[in-house]
Amino acid sequence: MRAAVVLLILVNLALFAYARLDRAARSEADRLSEQVAPERIKLMTPREVAAVAPPKLVCLEWGPFADADRPRAQGELEALVSAHQVSQRALAGDALFWVNLGGMPTRAAADRRAADLRGQSIGDLSVVDYPHGQFTVSLGMFRTEAAANARAETLAARGVIGTHVEPRPQGTPPQSVLVVRDASEPLAARVRDLSAQYAGTDVKAIACPAS
Repeated sequence: MRAAVVLLILVNLALFAYARLDRAARSEADRLSEQVAPERIKLMTPREVAAVAPPKLVCLEWGPFADADRPRAQGELEALVSAHQVSQRALAGDALFWVNLGGMPTRAAADRRAADLRGQSIGDLSVVDYPHGQFTVSLGMFRTEAAANARAETLAARGVIGTHVEPRPQGTPPQSVLVVRDASEPLAARVRDLSAQYAGTDVKAIACPAS
């Protein structure tokens, strides 16, 4: 009986040693091939990756705005995001371009021209002072000359002739832009839709300013 027990132990030891030697002899690649099932791997499309990826956040700059227009735009913006995400930046040193209808001798003449334009459903205009004691109808301040020219061309297509594109004159009321922090792509699209309602403004992604 004792001999049988000893024999059984020896057989178990031999089997254990064989299993360890066999496992050591197998390559890492063999073990990986048993763990990985290539037929179960599916490459994701860019759309699928976008669907599971966290939304991309950026900072947006929207403007420029005159002081009279900014509160309304800021109110519309804060209806979409929390107020702490919105700030403003003055454009006192930025080069701006102005679209206007040239000098008119009296304010009454400028007021009549503005009324005619409003009758054509032309918005975002105002009667302002012009050099040499004259008056004019302002049709927007723009961040770049190209944007100002684009506004003038749009107005010409609607029958508004005689527009002038000029550098921002001295003494023009200050302008500012609204900055939106951590704006997702859907929010950026909403802000661009709002921008279409404010002639002369545009929306661009920027490096987020320091908090």
